[in-house]
Amino acid sequence: MAYTTIIVEKNEGWAKVTLNRPEVMNAINTDMRRELREALADAEQDDNIRVIVLTGSKRAFAPGADLKEMRAYDGDIFTYEHDNTRAFHGLFNFIQNVSKPVIAVISGFALAGGLEMALACDIIVAAEDAKIGDQHANFGIIPGGGGTQRLPRIVGLRKALEIMLTGDWLSGKEAEEIGLINKSAPADKLEEAYMVYVNKLKTKSPLAAARIKRLAWATQDVDLRNGLEMEITTSCNHFMSYDMKEGVLAFNEKREPNYKGR
Repeated sequence: MAYTTIIVEKNEGWAKVTLNRPEVMNAINTDMRRELREALADAEQDDNIRVIVLTGSKRAFAPGADLKEMRAYDGDIFTYEHDNTRAFHGLFNFIQNVSKPVIAVISGFALAGGLEMALACDIIVAAEDAKIGDQHANFGIIPGGGGTQRLPRIVGLRKALEIMLTGDWLSGKEAEEIGLINKSAPADKLEEAYMVYVNKLKTKSPLAAARIKRLAWATQDVDLRNGLEMEITTSCNHFMSYDMKEGVLAFNEKREPNYKGR
């Protein structure tokens, strides 16, 4: 499949999706949103792919929405909301709901909508000198891609408000310290750092990974009692799966499991 705003590479057990609009530092426009959904859907349907890496260039992961495209709406808030705000929510929700683990790898800038996109991923790895933050308030805009909801759930309310209200940047190292990302690494060791996760995750049961993801994300919106009930129901269903039986059998037979995602 040919793409104009992204590059897709399929490797043994994992796929790499690279944002590719270097002339605007990977600002997210309509075409990129559409192509990302297509590429992620394709990777999800590919049984040979168990992990997806989403990354940008050394200069930028993504600075957010393409503000030049936004100007075309010229105050038509109803069309803008329909075409953009809901479209960004749709894309980021789609990323979060992909059944396979998605790893965001950040070099350079990850700001505003770029940060919101990373927040929808399951694991985030960033260069120590990356510039991560929410810039919406600096332009008189409010986060419209889930930032006001996902960020407080990840770093806590006080820190999230500080990040969103001030518009200040965090380095990758600072972002790791507050739990915003999973791992920071020197820029020249970034590939090595994210490949540690790829190599671990691609050996796991696809079915178990999908169910763990679904439970962890879905229960952010329910109380503990209901979350535990969801876990019990899913766990009981999982006991009947091929992958669970294969994992236990492989352990007892002291061999590597052959998971099939069912």
